[in-house]
Amino acid sequence: MRIGEAARVSGVSARSLRHYEDEGLIVPGRFGNGFRDYCPSTIDRVRVVRSLLESGLPVRLIREVLPRLTGDAGAGAETGCTEFLREVEDYRDRLAARIAVLSDRQAALDAYLREARRGGSG
Repeated sequence: MRIGEAARVSGVSARSLRHYEDEGLIVPGRFGNGFRDYCPSTIDRVRVVRSLLESGLPVRLIREVLPRLTGDAGAGAETGCTEFLREVEDYRDRLAARIAVLSDRQAALDAYLREARRGGSG
């Protein structure tokens, strides 16, 4: 299918599809005239990419994890698995730290608003 239909079916924009291709996350086929041709397996991969991006993983890590998730990993795939998992855990830990900071800020704002409403300010 061409890019417009692939965008509609996958739920991502044509621009996102081009970006995924530029980043090496997907490799659509090509028609004789040079137009992109998205097969069902590429659409499935787009959905996986989208899900991983929505989870907050950076493109660099998605590029590493995709072969493992889609069965494209070669014989040496297990070699970097421990290091990859450590990177994902580090990313998760940094994300959790950011969430904690934001939660603290939210709690401080909630306290301020409670106090301001009690005092009649605002």
